[in-house]
Amino acid sequence: LITLDLTDQSTEILFSGAWIRSASWSPDGGKILILAGPSTFGDKGKNVPEGTIPNDYDLQAYIFDPATRDIEAISRDFDPAINNAWWSRADGDIYIFAEDGTYNLMFRFDTGKKAFERIDLGLDYIDKVDIARDDLTAVVGAMGALQPLRVYSADLGKSRVKLLYDPTAEKFASTELGSLEEWDFGSASGRTLEGLVYYPPGFDRDRHYPCIVYYYGGTSPVGRYFGGRYPKNLWAANGYVVYVLNPSGATGYGQAFSAFHVNDWGGIVSGEIVEAVGGFLEAHPFIDPERVGCIGASYGGFMTQLLVTRTDIFSAAISHAGISDITSYWGEGYWGALYNAVAAANSFPWNRPDIFVERRPLFSADKVTTPLLLLHGASDTNVPPGESEQMYTALKFLGRDVEYIKYEGQNHFILDYKKRAAWSNAILAWFDRWLKGEPEWWNDMYPPIEEPEPAPIGARRIDLDDYGAVMMG
Repeated sequence: LITLDLTDQSTEILFSGAWIRSASWSPDGGKILILAGPSTFGDKGKNVPEGTIPNDYDLQAYIFDPATRDIEAISRDFDPAINNAWWSRADGDIYIFAEDGTYNLMFRFDTGKKAFERIDLGLDYIDKVDIARDDLTAVVGAMGALQPLRVYSADLGKSRVKLLYDPTAEKFASTELGSLEEWDFGSASGRTLEGLVYYPPGFDRDRHYPCIVYYYGGTSPVGRYFGGRYPKNLWAANGYVVYVLNPSGATGYGQAFSAFHVNDWGGIVSGEIVEAVGGFLEAHPFIDPERVGCIGASYGGFMTQLLVTRTDIFSAAISHAGISDITSYWGEGYWGALYNAVAAANSFPWNRPDIFVERRPLFSADKVTTPLLLLHGASDTNVPPGESEQMYTALKFLGRDVEYIKYEGQNHFILDYKKRAAWSNAILAWFDRWLKGEPEWWNDMYPPIEEPEPAPIGARRIDLDDYGAVMMG
């Protein structure tokens, strides 16, 4: 962290450390508010058991005195994971925007009392915040699991909000959404895994429903946001019960919980997901256990691939931008080595074969019996598409049910409108095919080709659909 004197262009190094997110001056210019990882300042910000490496994605707040070099770790005992913070000129307190489990909320740190308090705005999932420079007014974009994004003005001092703009009011006026239920699971480890259940509109407990299980499984929780890339409300509206869970390692539940992500790479999480899904099915007899699918993306895509090598509890699976080989991912793309510097701290392919070899889904491809759909952007700079292609090739050699769709010109997220629509439809069509016994939608999108004679092992057909997606089958 370096200061630059604008009068003479001189610089001064204040300190050197890893995992600094941001730095900003206090209102009087005497101190600096720093957002950084738990280990940035040695043990000052750590709140994990002895011998445990903290998760440096679990952002903490510090007050740094440049004159004395003293550091105050103000959020060490504060469980929510900080997204952003502002040191107010209006009252001298620090305002925090943080993940609190599945919620995104606002908090105040009283700099006099040295204590945090929640600012109750009545909003479940705050997506964006912009705070005024000289008073306690803010503009807030917020949503809920059953509520699309709205824009509010907020008085942070009096905990009041006023609706400014509801961009989807007319569009959703006649839309019926299903209900939401909180369902937490106590794992054999003694940890509580927070979960949400989305029900179809017109839900009937006397019927039997197919189920989609969604997770990230990495270092961020799945929150109570509406829509997005993986729209649970839309899946529920198509007749599925959707179970979302946050296994160990997620931020927003305290440092001890998030630390389980470090050097795990699915060892703990895959077992927790299987255990939690088993408990969920037992507690919800209206779900058909023979019609349960799973889906995850990025690290969640890795979790999908790992899960199907370890369990046959799922009847269909989808991996978007998933990692099949931790070693190749570590050395590829823009994120591999950097991400592993936190997620696999002090671990490398040459000193931790138990992680970099034994946890690679590709090396257990012969154990996969679940039909698997692999989705990937052809220009993904985060997780290169070779991660899907390796698993696809392996499963084709093994004669397993696997399909692979590559979206040309798309990066880690599928953002082109037509390709995004086709991608979203492919997800639902795949689940309809395997969980409802309704292959018509999938076959309409990607008609099967009758081979005049058996194709040699490993052969593939490549089709370019109307949206520029490459379909390999």
